[in-house]
Amino acid sequence: MSDRSGPHVLTGTRIRERRLALSRRQAQLARAVGISPAYLNLIEHNRRPVSPELVSRLAGELQVPPEELAQGREEARIAALREAAAQPLPEAQAAELDQAAEFIARYPGWSQLLVGHARRAAALERQLTTLSERMTRDPYLLTTLHEVLSAVTSLRSTASILVEEEDIPADWRRRFHGNLNEDSQRLSVTAQSLVAYLDSFETEAAPLTPQEEVEQWLEAGALEDAALASDAARAMAARLAMRMQDDRDALPDLRLAAAATGQEGAGVPDPVMMAEGLRVPLDLLLRRLAMLRPPGFESAGLLACDASGTLTFRRAAPGFPLPRPGESCPLWPLYEALAAPGAALQRQVVTPDGRRFWTLSLAARRQPQGMSGPVLIEGLMLVLPEPGAARADATAIGPTCRICPRRDCPARREPSILAPATAAGMRAGITNLPDGR
Repeated sequence: MSDRSGPHVLTGTRIRERRLALSRRQAQLARAVGISPAYLNLIEHNRRPVSPELVSRLAGELQVPPEELAQGREEARIAALREAAAQPLPEAQAAELDQAAEFIARYPGWSQLLVGHARRAAALERQLTTLSERMTRDPYLLTTLHEVLSAVTSLRSTASILVEEEDIPADWRRRFHGNLNEDSQRLSVTAQSLVAYLDSFETEAAPLTPQEEVEQWLEAGALEDAALASDAARAMAARLAMRMQDDRDALPDLRLAAAATGQEGAGVPDPVMMAEGLRVPLDLLLRRLAMLRPPGFESAGLLACDASGTLTFRRAAPGFPLPRPGESCPLWPLYEALAAPGAALQRQVVTPDGRRFWTLSLAARRQPQGMSGPVLIEGLMLVLPEPGAARADATAIGPTCRICPRRDCPARREPSILAPATAAGMRAGITNLPDGR
């Protein structure tokens, strides 16, 4: 976005807050860096740009590194703080997101601490998912756990015989003692191996799929292809970058920003009317809103899937629960849209922890190989955090069934590791099987 009013807001705020924290007068600081007090006043109120050279001089006088005043760093911090605020405690009040810049400027240490705790909590949730997957699908882990249970059962049986049977011949007693010794040694060795293997879960980073690599690359700014480890991820990133450029050419930043600004203060946004006013396809607008995130859409996320329901693109809205690639909640409005291509479906969804999101879903058809080629369908779902109370018709969603705590979900495919499914919930889920068993 090339609008000059946005990129320098945080720099001016940081300069003003740091100067006030040091109890320095505006005129004194202006003379020290060689500018007029009037010009510094405009900078502090974000009405004038700040060159890198001036930022460096101001940072020296304000006794902070230059990057502490740079707008890019602050934008990243605000995004991180918004993400942290999207994960509130049940008893906590809603965070004042419009004061995020002021909070970061006044209390950089506290803001960094909050972001760190939020990221730690998110990492633990991801680790729980990884542990669950490995506990249920890892052959070595399953075999080792079987060995532990087998040794424990054998020890229990032998010990019970020795305690309950008083008249045991001496030779049999020696055999039982030998069994106890062998089983205890087997249990000790196996348990040590199991502990070492489980400890590796803490230190080994979960392997990223190519799609996850591209998602991280995108959130980092999509600047360096070298950050992508796999050839598949580099190929996917190249295709994504090409499509992003095509979308940008079809709907430039300034034109989209102007249309989004016109939506501010209108309550619930209406991308359908925006697309009509801009005379562009709705699917193009949804992709651009999620990538540029103009005013009113700063927290927008986007999910895309193909006709099979497989997620092909994921950019999360803050707080929206995303599972690992290949898994998702069947109750997402995204999949409802696949049944009605061309129709825009507006829905409110509610996560298990009570967070609410406004969604707009659309399935678009295309035939890249012409009339003789196959008809491809791409589903898109724009996601925005929505304050206020949940509506009566809000859809209760979750991540994937394996880590979803909703007990009686009719679409459940398998029991959750977080909350055992009720018999009624499992009976409802059984009806979803292809053969009705």
